[in-house]
Amino acid sequence: MRWRGRRESENIEDRRGLSAGRVAVGGGLGTILLLVVALLLGADPQQLLQQLPQESPAGEAPATRPINAEEEELKKFASVVLADTEDVWNRVFSDSGQRYREPVLVLFSNQVDSACGFASAAVGPFYCPGDYKLYLDLSFFRELETRFRAPGDFAGAYVVAHEVGHHIQNLLGTMDRVQAAQRRMSKEQANQLSVRLELQADFLAGVWAHHAQKKGLLDPGDVEEALSAASAVGDDRIQREAQGYIVPDSFTHGSSQQRIRWFRKGLETGDPRQGDTFNTPLL
Repeated sequence: MRWRGRRESENIEDRRGLSAGRVAVGGGLGTILLLVVALLLGADPQQLLQQLPQESPAGEAPATRPINAEEEELKKFASVVLADTEDVWNRVFSDSGQRYREPVLVLFSNQVDSACGFASAAVGPFYCPGDYKLYLDLSFFRELETRFRAPGDFAGAYVVAHEVGHHIQNLLGTMDRVQAAQRRMSKEQANQLSVRLELQADFLAGVWAHHAQKKGLLDPGDVEEALSAASAVGDDRIQREAQGYIVPDSFTHGSSQQRIRWFRKGLETGDPRQGDTFNTPLL
């Protein structure tokens, strides 16, 4: 992705090196659950964070990771990607007579406090609707390459754009409607709605990629990098790697094939109106 020398977003809140103060993740979740959580993208923080945080013993602050030159480069990259999503969605919202409220990207090390609760970096990147902020530990970009086997800068751009997709769902009231409906459903039905929410965020990431491609920001192979990242975080692939088998009724984000399909649809159409994942029988 041709990102160097481009505008960086001003909506960056850098909390790296700061202690969240109270969090120690571990106790009782089990290694399989932690692995699944770590591999998921875009998890619903209000559900996930309730399970993860535990307070540290009094007077003990969690260890923080030193900031290095590699992370400074990743910070610039994330800031440029966020700035480009701002340009795209400001224009899209303006064309429909609406005003786009730009989200803030919070960079943190190891753990963070949000309006949705305390979180460890193990939850992966997430969006909190309570404060309109995206949360990202930059070490996740390295995990994307090593653990997910999804290398390339555009794979990282997909991650940021996916979380911005959740922000758009929050602005449009989609998140509130989904959460209200889920409270009246069985767990399996609620999971199905969660899948549709996540696939729509993938679609919206594809819409952004469509506009980035039109502006000539994509290098050869960038689309393949994003598709590889979408595939890597499919529920079927995650479950198979974590436990050796898949349980479709427990999917919350969609299969690899579904995530690729909806990202590709956004990329090809560039039209947010084509992303109604809630009223289609075929995901």
